[in-house]
Amino acid sequence: MTCREFVEFLMRYLDGELDTEVRASFEEHLGTCPPCVTYLDTYRETVRLGKQVLCDPPDAPVPEDVPEALVDAIRAARKR
Repeated sequence: MTCREFVEFLMRYLDGELDTEVRASFEEHLGTCPPCVTYLDTYRETVRLGKQVLCDPPDAPVPEDVPEALVDAIRAARKR
């Protein structure tokens, strides 16, 4: 599996939708590609934070470690 294929299968992997053979290839790639491990970890954290934001009330305080540019982009998107 290549890094490009890894990215293409990422959501299906996280949702547990890959067949056994593809999942094994995906996990084999993870065992040999530190950048894809980092990408997977970052993606999982993004999904977690996205779900958390949806559960918080709109006027909840923003955690201090969130970049201001991200806060501005989210506020702009909510106005649309």
